[in-house]
Amino acid sequence: MSVIDQAIDRLFADPNIARAAVYTPAGGAPVTVRVIAKRPDEIIGFDETRIHAGTALIDVRVSEIAEPRSGDRISLDGEDYVAQGEPVRDAERLIWTLEARPA
Repeated sequence: MSVIDQAIDRLFADPNIARAAVYTPAGGAPVTVRVIAKRPDEIIGFDETRIHAGTALIDVRVSEIAEPRSGDRISLDGEDYVAQGEPVRDAERLIWTLEARPA
């Protein structure tokens, strides 16, 4: 196990940063995973109008979810989300980032 693997494991084990969630692949069985949820605001320009939209980005280890897909569900802190778009892996290929919307 590399130093980076160990650092990622510590990050996802930290209760101040990561939380338990239930991940349910489309048509599959639910599994409990550790996630880091980020909710950055996004400003979207549309002609001369600017729209403020909340987004949800959810990081999960590749070791816990091999192939996430659009349409998979994540239950976190009593709220349900649906993954949308293509999941993205980090440079080390250890973490998936899923863009999600409320279910």
